[in-house]
Amino acid sequence: MDVIIKNILEFFYILIGLLLMMTAVRTFNDKTNPVRYGTSLFWLLLGVIFAAGNLIPYMVSGILLTVMGALTLFKQVKVGKTAPVTEEEGEAGAKRLGSFIFLPAIVLAAVAVIISYTPLGGQVGIGIASFVSLIVAMALTGAKPKTVLDDTDRMFQSVGTVGILPQLLAALGVIFTAAGVGDVISNAISGFIPDGSRFLGVLAYCLGMALFTMVMGNGFAAFTVITAGIGVPFVIAQGGDPVIAGTLAMTAGFCGTLLTPMAANFNALPVALLEMKDQNGVIKTQAPIAILLLAIHVALMYFLAF
Repeated sequence: MDVIIKNILEFFYILIGLLLMMTAVRTFNDKTNPVRYGTSLFWLLLGVIFAAGNLIPYMVSGILLTVMGALTLFKQVKVGKTAPVTEEEGEAGAKRLGSFIFLPAIVLAAVAVIISYTPLGGQVGIGIASFVSLIVAMALTGAKPKTVLDDTDRMFQSVGTVGILPQLLAALGVIFTAAGVGDVISNAISGFIPDGSRFLGVLAYCLGMALFTMVMGNGFAAFTVITAGIGVPFVIAQGGDPVIAGTLAMTAGFCGTLLTPMAANFNALPVALLEMKDQNGVIKTQAPIAILLLAIHVALMYFLAF
């Protein structure tokens, strides 16, 4: 089963890589883009990393990422020409579909959850659910395969270079854990939390998850570091249920996700797709709810984990 899961995931990565290479070709052929060579190279290198990541040495992957970073630093990656969608077409489609426009998203979530309870697991579940929801979306809208490719290219280019942040930040979490950052954090706050103070331990755990998630832009990356540095010594070691405390800590980290521009998928993507003038507009709207939810997490962990 492990081999089957590995092969399925590899297929998904290769498919993503090929789609990225498609964007590389399109941006290379876009003569209206003043930095089309740099833009094309960025998407090509990212596609190679996704499609052939298991075949190329780690050092080579690192060099390719460094080149991509240099292209971004020197502003050689810009949105090029994409398939046009008029406002009238969008409004007509919205009126025709109504609330059914949310059906593909609901199908994606439902199928992913169902498959996550099978031996295939959650990662494969998300990939399969994406295919199923895509088919539902095409049937619902009558879209042709070309439309799917056009919209995929538009999404890649609209998100831009921040699209690689989740992968980079997840890798950074592994590096921080291996480097012992959790131990450093534990030693740093040990002088501020009195022995036996469950509330301050819970408060530090939840706030630490939220703040570190804001820095890293990824709750999963923050979880290993903060749990090792704060959760285990100051909550679980004092009698906290590891399942309840760990679960609430993870979702407390997601409160930080709502408050940081580093969380590209949540906060930069809507800004790009909706062409919002305020780059932090999404964060400003989410902030009051995120802070309220964080306070609720502290209370829930304190009363339920012990």
